[in-house]
Amino acid sequence: MTRFRPYPLLPASTGWIVVSLITLSTLSPGYAQTVDQYSDSLPLIGDQRSEVNWTANYRLGPGDVVKVDIFGAPEYSGEAPVLQDGTVNLLRVGRVAVQGLTFEQAATAIATSFGTYIRRPVITVSPVSLRPIRIAVSGEVNRPGAYSIETSSENQDFDFPSLTEAISQAGGITAQANLKEVEIRRSISPNQKQVTTINLWDLIKTGDLNQDVVLQGGDEVYIPTATALSPEESTELASASFAPTSIKVYVAGEVEQPGLIEVPLNTPLNQAVLIAGGFNRRADQRAVKLVRLNPNGSVTEREVPVDFSQGIGEESNPILMPQDIVVVRRSGAASVGDTTDLLLNPVTRILNTIFGITNLLF
Repeated sequence: MTRFRPYPLLPASTGWIVVSLITLSTLSPGYAQTVDQYSDSLPLIGDQRSEVNWTANYRLGPGDVVKVDIFGAPEYSGEAPVLQDGTVNLLRVGRVAVQGLTFEQAATAIATSFGTYIRRPVITVSPVSLRPIRIAVSGEVNRPGAYSIETSSENQDFDFPSLTEAISQAGGITAQANLKEVEIRRSISPNQKQVTTINLWDLIKTGDLNQDVVLQGGDEVYIPTATALSPEESTELASASFAPTSIKVYVAGEVEQPGLIEVPLNTPLNQAVLIAGGFNRRADQRAVKLVRLNPNGSVTEREVPVDFSQGIGEESNPILMPQDIVVVRRSGAASVGDTTDLLLNPVTRILNTIFGITNLLF
């Protein structure tokens, strides 16, 4: 039995393109594909409807493998891959165009082709295996780009990737992600895209799975940059399942354990200093230097006062970004001591040599 997975649908105000399957059955398969290629791809984002069988909306394409059952004619039934030209090659009738059709529409197209040889053919088309879904993810994710995500299946129960799964594939969100206005862009015609805004904060705060919509092949996911995040929002952001488990930053200079460290997403500067062992006895504990490598290739530096009693704040305890460098400098007293040691070092060596010779003589 095919498992149902909800496809949130378009708002009613968007309208529908309805093409009668009876009409389709009288047309050639190629024409049915052209006319109805996008009619059922509309209902997938935005409306809170009850569960809908995913096979009613899935569009066949090259790489899919289907099973064609022809009632009363098992010799013509069997499995067939959708070829690169968008057709299935069947016994007796040859190639039938199915690219862009749903399973039900493909059955209608195949029935039309068999109509010459079988009176009123009863045909069903069902999935055997499905092609990977290709999705583009951009914006505030760690690895933006295009991803092919397998449609998992078990005993013919197919499971399509969700929005959060696609974000996870792209390395998870960054600390600057605006999850209240995540955009999904979907083609509804060759020259038109439907843009729907999803609020993933509702998913994080209340567990509203309606916001974790199921994606289709060709979808584009865009996560904008947040203008400002409260400390509470930063904490919630870091705890999301689609956030990376850690980022890497450098803590250099006068700490007990300088070097590259891994810290959770949205870790503030104070916490990174403590993870690196805290200040050593030579450190200037009043302020540190924060060096940031920006996405555009530029580098920014600024002084950040250190006060471990302060909570998260952009001025006194900023959230760290991947590859940030925290530099802890020496205190004035330590610098003076090092300079004195450097100046006295030659004299000390001479005195040690003289006293060494004196000890040998006496």
